[in-house]
Amino acid sequence: MRALLFLLVLTGLSFPALAQPEARPQAPLIVLAYHDVRDDVAARADHDPDATSTDHLIAHFDWLKANGYHMVSLEQVVQAGHGGAPLPPNAVLLTFDDGLKSFYTRVYPLLRAYHYPALAALVGSWIDLPDGKRMPYNGSDCDRSCFLTWDQVAEMQTSGLVEFASHSWALHEGIQGNPQGNLQPAAAYLKYDANTRRYETEAEYSDRLRADLDHSASEIAEHTGVRPRAMVWPYGAYTQVGQNVAASVGMNVSFSLGDRLPKIGAGGTIPRLLISGNVTANRLGWLMRHLDRLDPVRAVQVDLDYVYDPDPAQQDRNLSRLLDRIKRMHPSHVWLQAYADPDGDGVADAVYFPNRHLPMRADLYSRVEWQLRTRAGVRVYAWMPVMAFRFPDGKDLPSLGGEPRPGGDHFRLAPYDAKVRQMIGDVYEDLAMHADAAGILFSDDAYLRDTDRLGPWAHDTPAQKTQALIAFTQELMTRVHRWRPQARSARNLYALPVLQPKAEAWTAQNLAAFNDAYDFTALMAMPQLDKQPDTLGWYRTLAKAVAAVPDAMDHTVFEFASQDWRTHAPISAETMGERMRTVQALGAPNIAYYPDDFIKDHPALESIRPYISAADYPYPAPAR
Repeated sequence: MRALLFLLVLTGLSFPALAQPEARPQAPLIVLAYHDVRDDVAARADHDPDATSTDHLIAHFDWLKANGYHMVSLEQVVQAGHGGAPLPPNAVLLTFDDGLKSFYTRVYPLLRAYHYPALAALVGSWIDLPDGKRMPYNGSDCDRSCFLTWDQVAEMQTSGLVEFASHSWALHEGIQGNPQGNLQPAAAYLKYDANTRRYETEAEYSDRLRADLDHSASEIAEHTGVRPRAMVWPYGAYTQVGQNVAASVGMNVSFSLGDRLPKIGAGGTIPRLLISGNVTANRLGWLMRHLDRLDPVRAVQVDLDYVYDPDPAQQDRNLSRLLDRIKRMHPSHVWLQAYADPDGDGVADAVYFPNRHLPMRADLYSRVEWQLRTRAGVRVYAWMPVMAFRFPDGKDLPSLGGEPRPGGDHFRLAPYDAKVRQMIGDVYEDLAMHADAAGILFSDDAYLRDTDRLGPWAHDTPAQKTQALIAFTQELMTRVHRWRPQARSARNLYALPVLQPKAEAWTAQNLAAFNDAYDFTALMAMPQLDKQPDTLGWYRTLAKAVAAVPDAMDHTVFEFASQDWRTHAPISAETMGERMRTVQALGAPNIAYYPDDFIKDHPALESIRPYISAADYPYPAPAR
């Protein structure tokens, strides 16, 4: 079924159940994920976006052979993970999902002709589809004849070329994932019951997965004589909790779709490159050879408080305006506020998702994230505080500076306290349990003053304080990764520590340290915050300071203000665009702005689009 296009190359491959302490370094591996193979794939806008034509698949195989790639089996990958024979140079593992009939009629003959091994992932309930029953599949209406038979599976098993994996028995579907009825991949999300108005518990989720995956593995073993050792997650969506369930029924190797190198460890998985759009051999080669490319970030930061309204009808209208604007604007990312902050003090008194410790203003984050991701095609990061929380049952928790004076620092809990760490970590894990998150943006409250009550950190050096805060945010990401293993991380950084490195002493912030720790650093290119002159020269100085840090430009997102923080007067899109172009001229590829007031159309949509859009041609649509 349809999934996002993700790219991956794996180096130093190992598996949690297979790796040895002294495992030797391995050659790179590229894993390709195919689906249906047909003779009649349309040149444009085929009903199945993941289908590959037979002639293109032959061209792929020829290109791989001619360019020195070596097809490997899952057994070779497993042995390499055990510390056995290393993979050959330019190793490629072919995988085919969904158990479609074309794997037997078109792919299997080609595998025999080329002597290429492959891994095929089966959806048991589709193979078991009763006669006369039909189901939708990627733009088609399918019956039993669309899928393999168990006799064909058994025949291919004996060839030695094909190994079969589970693609679940009946989890390749969407389930209701929130009160608004949005569908989420069944294997990776808690089910929401509209009748009881409650989410599945973690135990219920694990039991549901265990029953399905054990059924799937047992059925494959019954028909092939071999119990599968690999789980291929439907839609590429998975959780570490689910990986542990799969391992408990014998599937210690798992595959997803992903755009980053996995952090191999407990619950590790192998992302794959999704072959989509019936790509030519030349295009496939380009994708395989550019897997490490960094696409420029174009991010818009949005206050969910602007969407929320106690009147459901008005809230729906607000959401529609946001969706229309983001779809038209076409950024690459939306950094979406996940906590409630109607008084604008940067402190989370409530949140927009179910959780253990804070009031839920509305169960809204999941819905808005889903709409932005599926309808506007953007990657959504949850924007969250790091220490600025007021827990109703946490009045005795230690804070760094107490309640601040008006216009002063954030209220921040003490991150060195064990209970503080536990409660904030619970909230982050609850966010990940109940919603998708392409990433987390750690907000600008993550700083330490030399005047704060620093407890055991009081005598640390500035660099040690910086690393202590980084370690806390990484602990929070560990909690997130339990449910969203592929979530990325970004963190706000004030401009002052970049322009004046000695400022690390009273901020515990450092650009080089941030770029080592996070996928992106969201640098607040906002001179008003530091009471500096708002001139183009200031932005040039900031860009040059970033450029002086090795590799910093690729991982730094310059975030501009759409209002003057001193006067709260709006800044025009043209002025914002001039500042953006200034840093881009000095080599900055990544830009963002905050806030986006989609209710008041500020910055003006058509004026800001050419500066922030990730589209190739960000020009106005022709008049109707």
